[in-house]
Amino acid sequence: MSEQVQWIDENGERVDGRKPNELRNVKMEAGVLKEADGSAMVEIGNTRVIASVFGPQDLHPRHLQESDRAVIKMRYNMAPFSVDDRMRPGPNRRAKEIGLVARRALEPALELEHFPTAGIDISMEVIESDGGTRATGITAASLALADAGIPMKGLVSSCAAGAVGDHVVLDVNGKEDKEGDADVPIATINGGDQITLLQMDGDLTPQQVEECVELAKEGCADLDRKQREALLSRYRGEEQ
Repeated sequence: MSEQVQWIDENGERVDGRKPNELRNVKMEAGVLKEADGSAMVEIGNTRVIASVFGPQDLHPRHLQESDRAVIKMRYNMAPFSVDDRMRPGPNRRAKEIGLVARRALEPALELEHFPTAGIDISMEVIESDGGTRATGITAASLALADAGIPMKGLVSSCAAGAVGDHVVLDVNGKEDKEGDADVPIATINGGDQITLLQMDGDLTPQQVEECVELAKEGCADLDRKQREALLSRYRGEEQ
């Protein structure tokens, strides 16, 4: 399939007009839900995710509690209207897998030891999907956690790079994700070298893997800056 598509044209542009190392348009906003302790909306291209955080709060049933730290309960859900073909409502195997991946990507940045026996509920709701939903969800969840005032070692941002034909590109969109050769989503703390998530879907050479990781790290650094801008905008606005 990938050989039938001109992934990079004669002007060096991808199917959506971007350069190979260019992120899609990014919009972020913190504090979008009044009833949540923390919340955020992140739009990357045509992918949009709203994340909410409730807690720390009492965790029930009690046998789930940990005596030395808080427990993260993660929920990832794609709204039925988020994709072209209407999805069946409710959790599925893929949603549970992405929720687990997101929790593991976020936990290294959280200082959970401050809240023994407590629970922190995180929800990621995909409103619109066009590739990169797990990465966008992780980025939104981290922003929501910061908005909730959860102690953190740093913000977690997530981005994917992938291979389409003979080209390595940043932030794969829906078409590149479905019809391309592979993608490598990663997550980093503070946009730096500490990686908390590294996955690969597809076949890549060792050199392509290295190129994807380095390119995705650059994307994470850009997203980290935008997360900080969103938080500053949120609290500067409250002070006015």
